[in-house]
This record gives sequence, C-alpha cells and structure tokens, in this order.
Amino acid sequence: MFKRIDHVEIVPSDYERSIAFYTEVFGFTVRERVPVGNPPLREIVFLELGGTVLELLDLEEPAEAVLPGPRVGYRMMAIEVDNIDDALAYLTGKGVEVSRASYPSAGGWRAEVLDPDGLAIEIRQW
Repeated sequence: MFKRIDHVEIVPSDYERSIAFYTEVFGFTVRERVPVGNPPLREIVFLELGGTVLELLDLEEPAEAVLPGPRVGYRMMAIEVDNIDDALAYLTGKGVEVSRASYPSAGGWRAEVLDPDGLAIEIRQW
C-alpha cells in the first residue's frame, strides 16, 4: 500500500539561494521547475539526490520560521554520508555552519548543519 516518502517540502526565505545551496553544496540536481503563477505560489522546483526529492516552494513574502529549539512538527532531514569527518570538512569549506559537532549515535555517527534559513540537516554515517 505505502511505498516510500515521495518528497519533503521546504518553503525557503530566498528561493534561488536555497536552490543554489542544495545543488552546489549537497549535489542535488534540478529534476523540474514548474511555474505556478497562483499567488502567493510562484514556482515549484523539485531537487533530487539519490532518489530522494526536495520540493522547494517559491512563495511571495513567506512568513519567517519560528526558530530555534525543539518544537512540535518535523525537526530535520538527514543525509547519509560515507565518512562524517570528510563530509563536515567539505561542508565547512563551503561555509556551511555546523550547529552540532559529530558524536556517536545509534550505531554510527551524526552531526548537524544548517541550511541558509537555519533549518537543521542531520549528517549521518552508519
């Protein structure tokens, strides 16, 4: 019946900056850009990495996220890596903020970085 998570949807404060971040830093590819023209929604872009899809929405004047700290709702997405130390060195070299250094967790290692809007992304090595 249920097959998989199809995509994760993100509303960024700066649409083009977020597209650049996910494509240039994490290597997502643009699968499709769909003009919508139905205010406040202007466009949707689908970004893909290893079969995982992010859907970014270009909204006119989106409301700011309520940050920081744990709250009800989705907390973060996780991106799996082969080597957490290499991944963190690469990300910091790209100017990505590490919000939580790597530490052992559930049979592997995890760390957290922030996207341009301060949304957490877990970096996971199993």
